[in-house]
Amino acid sequence: MDCPDPAALAAFYSELLGLPITWQEDDFAVVSVNDTTSGIGFQRAGGFQPPQWPDPARPQQMHFDVMVDDVEAAGPRVLALGARRLPGADSDSAVYADPAGHPFCLIPRPHWAAPIGAAPTGAE
Repeated sequence: MDCPDPAALAAFYSELLGLPITWQEDDFAVVSVNDTTSGIGFQRAGGFQPPQWPDPARPQQMHFDVMVDDVEAAGPRVLALGARRLPGADSDSAVYADPAGHPFCLIPRPHWAAPIGAAPTGAE
């Protein structure tokens, strides 16, 4: 993900997703399960222009759906991490922007998925 401050955005997503920062240098950082798996990379982009939700002249570039156990309860937590609420299509939408301006949604965990933070069945 292009951004003005890779370390700061990696710290935000590390907290949001409950995953460690597995690589960090001046212009690049990665959040991943561990240092041997793929993850989300954050790279410094000079002159970065954040998306303007929902303006098509500056589109979202990418979009994450972040599963949470309770969308309403997760809202204050993401705001405390540095996100800001964006206008949604309806009052039930939970659309936010990360600190660099990339939009993401909080979505309810489906009934078949393990509770967030719980180890999957059979995991050590």
